[in-house]
Amino acid sequence: MAASSRWTAWLWRDRQRTEPDAGGPANPAARLELLLTSVRAGFPLAPAAHPAGYRCSCDRVGCPAPAQHPLSFAWQSQATTDTEQLARWLARDPQANFVTATGRAHDVLDVPAEAGRLALARLEELGVPGPVAAVGEERYLFFTATRGRPEDEDEFWPSALDTDPDTMSEHPGLRWHCRGSYTLVPPARLADDSEVRWLRGPEQALPDPLRVLDVLTDACTEVGAVAEEQWLIG
Repeated sequence: MAASSRWTAWLWRDRQRTEPDAGGPANPAARLELLLTSVRAGFPLAPAAHPAGYRCSCDRVGCPAPAQHPLSFAWQSQATTDTEQLARWLARDPQANFVTATGRAHDVLDVPAEAGRLALARLEELGVPGPVAAVGEERYLFFTATRGRPEDEDEFWPSALDTDPDTMSEHPGLRWHCRGSYTLVPPARLADDSEVRWLRGPEQALPDPLRVLDVLTDACTEVGAVAEEQWLIG
């Protein structure tokens, strides 16, 4: 961790020279330390777009996912747990958001916030650990163990809830981010000035996805997030 500490110290000195009163999550050194908690948990990260006023930093007219997508089409090969690479990205663009590639070290079950709050309370009562993040006031992200990347594709059992960047709109209820997908990782800012923040940090042990899925399914049913127009299975 000597390398990451060296980068942190450099970023802190650089930020003090430019913004002496800066502090909190907006500070690059503080953001690096928070992102490093995800890297230490084994989550592979890649740089993503960030808000630029009310627009996305990618400058794409009508960006369909402002501040919520990777910077590069090669994000899957970019995603890494290399702490020095992470520090270089953040030094190059201190405002960058980051995504974590799912289906490698972890999966993510992604639900509407109303269902997420209900499910989180129940999981805590059951003593089920696991990192959980909130995406503004709209979604909750439940990080779980992954179904993996088997060499034999026949060993991979598909789910009707599997979500990738091209099918997000098809799953406004419950989504399962696994191979070929990603989610934002805290700390991140959205175009509406909301944030992606940890409710339970990445140092938590990753739970079995099916156990979490059971709780999330019940919660989504109770809040009406499985209506036909919201959650189509099969």
